[in-house]
Amino acid sequence: MKTEILAMILAGGKGSRLGKLTQKIAKPAVPFGGRYRIIDFTLSNCINSGINNVGVVTQYQPLALNNHIGNGSSWGFDGLNSGVTILQPYSSNDGSKWFEGTAHAIYQNMDYIDQMDPEYVLVLSGDHIYKMDYEAMLEDHLKNDASLTVAVIEVPIEEASRFGIMNTDEHDRIIEFDEKPEQPKSNLASMGIYIFNWGRLRSMLLNSYKKDDQMLDFGQHVIPAYIESGENVFAYRFEGYWKDVGTIDSLWEANMEFIDPNHSLNIRDKAWRVSAKNTVSPPHFFTETAQVKDSLVVDGVYVAGEVEHSILSSDVQIKEGAKVVDSVIMPGATIGKNVQIKKAIIGENAIIGDGAVVEGTDEIAVVGYSEVIGVLRSESE
Repeated sequence: MKTEILAMILAGGKGSRLGKLTQKIAKPAVPFGGRYRIIDFTLSNCINSGINNVGVVTQYQPLALNNHIGNGSSWGFDGLNSGVTILQPYSSNDGSKWFEGTAHAIYQNMDYIDQMDPEYVLVLSGDHIYKMDYEAMLEDHLKNDASLTVAVIEVPIEEASRFGIMNTDEHDRIIEFDEKPEQPKSNLASMGIYIFNWGRLRSMLLNSYKKDDQMLDFGQHVIPAYIESGENVFAYRFEGYWKDVGTIDSLWEANMEFIDPNHSLNIRDKAWRVSAKNTVSPPHFFTETAQVKDSLVVDGVYVAGEVEHSILSSDVQIKEGAKVVDSVIMPGATIGKNVQIKKAIIGENAIIGDGAVVEGTDEIAVVGYSEVIGVLRSESE
């Protein structure tokens, strides 16, 4: 099956910095914005960019992610010449196939990529919030006759030491790559988005592993090797909204930006639709005691309390007397009577018992997946 470009989404990350939120699910499966999961943005970018074939590389706690993606129909990947393939570690006669890094994950799935026979491979992360036209990046790749194109975004120079930094010439050809430099020479940070000419990347990975000089990671090993060997490596400058939601603070911030009508995120754009898994829920229901202000409330939500500047995901219950402010309540969570929640993230299916207080001050308060806080009394009591 010949295809011009194949997307490979690396979605196996544990997301340990998200703590309780990723104890039972992979980071790309973490809910976002009321009705989405983080990976929905990358999947939607692909279909909106005309990329119809996607491999999703999973590893850590993949069940929720697998169930969420299914056959890809929710994003339009169920056509005659399109599809999503879930790629998980496996064992063979050579032994374990556990993925040891980003480049290693691509190497281990070489048979699948060869089967798709692409001219170009687009490598993506499944844990970023952004809208991006990958077709425009491919056009830039072709114009530059590049062997590798790396998407970059300008970051404040004082934050550059947290990223892989690309140093370029006046034509945006990458001449040096620094991984988290103490004294960065530029502020062009890698977004973890790459377009490779598949034939060249394939031969480089094969030769490396034959010599046991294993290229495990794109940032640490592959990109420096391309630059050192004189390959045409170019930066593609991205100027839109992009956020790595790898920490509790950044996840909370991105959700708050999502409901800010004046923020540049504006991912509720009909011209670039972000799709989510198709689900069926009843309409949301507000009782006479409900008060909701500056918030996003999706289907299946029941509100009898007070909600301000917050996100209520599907099938959430906010009972009478409860007050939720500046918070993200993930799907299926139940907030009991007279509960006080402020500046918090409440995980999926969590239960906050009557009268409990969950408030963040210097740090965002977090309640984990299915965690129970206090006692939730029945309506008859």
